[in-house]
Amino acid sequence: MTLRQRLTDADATVRRLAVMDLPYSDEDDTVTLLLPCLADSDALVRIEAVRGLEGFEEPHVVQALAPMLQDADPAVRKVAGEVLAEMKEAASAGPLLPLLGDGTAEVRALAFRAIRALRSPLAFAPAMAALRDADAAVRREAVGVLGYLKDPAAIGDLAEVAANDPDVDVRRIAVGALGYASNVSVLPALTRALNDRGWMVRDEAAQVIGKLRLALATPDLVKAMQDDYWQVRVKAARSLGLLKAEAGLPSLVESLSHSISNLRKEAVIALGEIGDTRAIAPLEGALADADPDVRKLARLALTAIGLAQKAQAAGAQP
Repeated sequence: MTLRQRLTDADATVRRLAVMDLPYSDEDDTVTLLLPCLADSDALVRIEAVRGLEGFEEPHVVQALAPMLQDADPAVRKVAGEVLAEMKEAASAGPLLPLLGDGTAEVRALAFRAIRALRSPLAFAPAMAALRDADAAVRREAVGVLGYLKDPAAIGDLAEVAANDPDVDVRRIAVGALGYASNVSVLPALTRALNDRGWMVRDEAAQVIGKLRLALATPDLVKAMQDDYWQVRVKAARSLGLLKAEAGLPSLVESLSHSISNLRKEAVIALGEIGDTRAIAPLEGALADADPDVRKLARLALTAIGLAQKAQAAGAQP
C-alpha cells in the first residue's frame, strides 16, 4: 500500500500514521496532501495534519490552519494555536484577523497568540479593544500582541492595565510590555507595580526598571530589596547594579549573607557594577562563600573595582 493510499484508508490509525510519515517521505507535494487531512473525521488525524504543516508559512497554508482554531475538538484547537504561533511571515496575518473578534473567548485568545509574533499593525486596534475583554485569557494575549507591536500609543492603556486588571498574569504581562517605553512616563506605573499584591508583578517591575535605566526609581528598588520573595530581591539587585546605584549598597551587602545563593550572586554582581570601594571588604568576605559561583563572581567584582580605581587614579594625574 502506497503512502497516498494509506492517507485515505478506512482505518483512522493507518491514516494518522501516514500523515505522520508524510513530512519525511519523498513526496514533493506534502502540503497538497496534508491539507485535505485537516478535514478528517478523526481528531488525531487532524492533529497530525496540523503538526505536519508547521514550517510551511505560505498564506494559503495559514488560510487553511486558521479555521482549525474553531475545531470541535479542544486538542485540535490547542495544537493549531501552537503551530500558528510559530508562524513568522507577516502576510499570514490576514486569515487570523477575523478570528480576533470571534464569539468564543478561547478562539479569540488563540488567535491573538497566533498573530502576536507576526507583528501586524492590523492587530493593534483589535488588541487595544480586547484589553477590556471579559475573559482574562483574551486580555493576556492582547497585551502580548501590544508588547510585540511596541506602539507608543498603547503605553497609557498598558499602564492602566498593569495597575488595575483583576488578573495577576495580565498585570504582570502588561508591566513587561511597558519595557519598550522610551521615556520616564511609565515610572509611576512601574513603581506602583513594585507594590502589587502579586509577587510576580513586583518581580517583573523590578526587572523592567533596570532595563529602562530609570534611576528615579532607585529608592523603590532599595525598598524592594526587603521583599518577602527572594525572586523579587534578585531582580531588584540586578537593576540596582545596572543603575550603578550607590544607594543600594547597604541592602546589597546585607544580601551577601542571605540563604539563597542566587540572591548572593546577584548582590555580588551588582556591587561590582556599582564599583564603590566600600564594597571591597564585604566582597572579600564573599570569597569564602559556600557557593563556588559566588566566590568566582566576588573575585570578578573585586577585579572590576580595582580596575576602576586604577582608571580613576590615572585620569586624575596631571
